[in-house]
Order: sequence, then structure tokens, then C-alpha cells
Amino acid sequence: MEKNNNGVNRREFLKVTTKFTAATIFIGLGSSELFGANTANQKKISIPNVTLNNGVKMPRLGFGTNTLADAVAIRSVSEAISVGYRLIDTAHIYGNEAAVGEGIRQSGIDRKELFLTSKLWVDFAGYENTKKAFETSIKKLGVDYLDLYLIHRPRGDVKGSWQAMEELVAAGKIRSIGVSNFEPEQLKELLSYAKIVPAINQIETNVFLQEKDLYPFLKGSATQMEAWSPLAAGRSGIFSNPTLAAIGKKYQKSIAQVCLRWHFQRGVVAIPRSSQKAHMIENLNIFDFELTASDMQTIASMDINTTQFPEWK
Repeated sequence: MEKNNNGVNRREFLKVTTKFTAATIFIGLGSSELFGANTANQKKISIPNVTLNNGVKMPRLGFGTNTLADAVAIRSVSEAISVGYRLIDTAHIYGNEAAVGEGIRQSGIDRKELFLTSKLWVDFAGYENTKKAFETSIKKLGVDYLDLYLIHRPRGDVKGSWQAMEELVAAGKIRSIGVSNFEPEQLKELLSYAKIVPAINQIETNVFLQEKDLYPFLKGSATQMEAWSPLAAGRSGIFSNPTLAAIGKKYQKSIAQVCLRWHFQRGVVAIPRSSQKAHMIENLNIFDFELTASDMQTIASMDINTTQFPEWK
């Protein structure tokens, strides 16, 4: 089992749900649908899409790859695709674009079935550097285009980078462009010169940091909110939290499933990461229950408005 920074077990997957196991999953690689082979009614689960501001459809639940490296990254990406993920997220700074690309190839899936994201790191901000960094990323990934390319952090020559990205969209190299870790004022500044409105703002948000200022701002705009590390990477004892455990017990769901369902019901795209196939499957099994308004309010009360990743600040 994966552990958080305090050594707490990530979650006890098979104790709370027996609907899906690694041995009883069959996937049609031409779709984003998950099939449980041993369920009583042979239920089919589809990952819903969100339509971005440019009409492009994006899965509302995907697979993150930060900290996955080398052979682990290759295996994890291939397995994630095999169990039903179609949104795969990486970045230059993760140092694993080549491994992610190899995992995609080993999965045997048609590239067109995937929604692939990468990100521009701050060292390559600016018009010319962005063009070069993008070409490096798609070369490492072994693809001809990206579905989504993000400015990873609001630093450096954002204006020059955005202009280059807009031109890459016009050239058919990127389907959608967006940002990551941008606050409202930084988004407003970008919008003052942008010809293309950002499709995504990928930010840290979880039950402990609910972004109660940024969340309504994005809800009221044309930019979709996406959560990196939606399970807080197991920090602050999230996987042993008694409030979340009590909610999960009502539905026979794990804490991870409760958290991901919370993101889903808020309209937030989430990209949990795991190197464990059982956890990948568990994370997909969130579409057969619904949190009540009372549950949502209880989770809202858990917000401490504090980053779980101070090292990123």
C-alpha cells in the first residue's frame, strides 16, 4: 500500500469495495468505458466529459503522473490506460515525458482516444523558448500534437509564451491551451491581451484547500478548474480522516472515492496519481453513488485554506 508522508496507509481498498478488482476488469481500448466482469449486472461505467470553452471534450477524471519515473512511469501509464483512463497528465518538470510516451505506446491504444496534457516550465517562458520547449515535449512523448498545453506557473514572460501557444493552436499542434497555478489577478492580466481564453486552470485544490475565492471566479468564467493532487498526496492524514471515513462508510466507499466524488460534484476535473493498479481502479469507481448536500457541506467545513505543498510556494 502507498503511504503518505506520515507513514499512514494510503487506503484499504478491498475492505470497502468488492465491485472492482484488478482481476475482474476488462477494457475496450477504443473507448473511455470501464467494464466490471464479475458484477451482478455486468455494469458499464463511463467517465463523463466536460466540454471546454472551445468545444473540445475532456474527461472529468484523469491520471496524473508527477513523481512517476522510468519503468514505474511506463508501467503505470500503460496500466492506467488499460483500466480505462483516457486523460493523461504530465509536464516537462516531471522529467517523465519520454516514459509517459512509452507507456502510451505499450498500451496499444490509438493516440486519438487519449486526451494528453503537458506543461511549459518557467525556465522556458517567452515566445521563442515556448515554441522550442513544446517541440521538445511532443518529441519526448512521441506524438504529433497535444490536447492541452499549460503554462505551469505564472512567472517570466507569460505574454510571449501565450502568443506562441496561440500560434501553435492555429497551426494544429495543440487543441486547447491553459494555465496552472494562476490566481484571479494573474488570469485577469492574461485576459487583457489573450486572443484565446484559457480553457483550463490547473491548481492545487483538495478538501483542506478548497480555493473558496478562486473556485467561484472560475465557475463564473469560461475557464475550467482542474485539481492537481486532488487527494493531497495523502498529507495531513487525509486517508485516516474520521470525517471522510464516516461519509465513506455510508456508501461503502473509501476516503479516496469520497474525495474524488466531491471534486466531481463540484464540477472540478481531477487527476489522481497512483502506481498501484488496484488504486487506479478504485479511483474510477466513483460514478455509482452521490454525496448528499449535507455531505458536501460537511466536507466544505474541512477547509483550512492552507496549501498541502508549502515547498511549491
